[in-house]
Amino acid sequence: MSDKQAVATAQRFVKSAGCDAVKIERGGSSVDRARAIVAAGIPVMGHVGLTPQTAATIGGYKSQGRTAEEAVAVYESAFALQEAGCFAIVFEAIPSAATTAMMPRLHVPVIGIGAGPSADGQVLVFHDLLGIYDGHAARFVKRYAELREPMVAAVAAYADDIRTRRYPQPEHGYPMPPAEAVRLEALLAADEDDRPQLRGSSPSDLRRPDRKRRGREAG
Repeated sequence: MSDKQAVATAQRFVKSAGCDAVKIERGGSSVDRARAIVAAGIPVMGHVGLTPQTAATIGGYKSQGRTAEEAVAVYESAFALQEAGCFAIVFEAIPSAATTAMMPRLHVPVIGIGAGPSADGQVLVFHDLLGIYDGHAARFVKRYAELREPMVAAVAAYADDIRTRRYPQPEHGYPMPPAEAVRLEALLAADEDDRPQLRGSSPSDLRRPDRKRRGREAG
């Protein structure tokens, strides 16, 4: 991706999606993209360590910076992103000792996700935190609730109520005065009389063309 394309994409996020900022993973060529976007007036957050969007290029979803040399490489990426103008940097899946060593050398806020307690702030993925996702969880995840089973049960109960027509009930709808309901029927009937009808079609056919078509297709 070129700097021009990166800026155009970031501008689209801000203008069309209402984003306040964009986040860019890794160092290397991403630093140049970050610098260009910042120069265009769009705030950028950096992201180093485990970078999910490019995990395949760093050996998969595993901790980064576990040796001194690897940690230096993570720091160099973080420092470069800081110097490019990033207002904050995410540290993901980095040993706590590495984060502690880097913190005094960076002046922008660091948000940790599996990077130990030394970071300025912490974040967890919503689905992990609430136990919505039942697959493998990263080592750093602490689940504060187990909501998947009750969520699945609730959705299943809802679907069953729909199929058996137990929902919705009158108390779940909005009332219309009986006199208005009578007037509505009269108005709709008058409207149907004024409309041109297809030869051989009844008003019920015209009201539900999709249902009639689906029946023919099924036959």
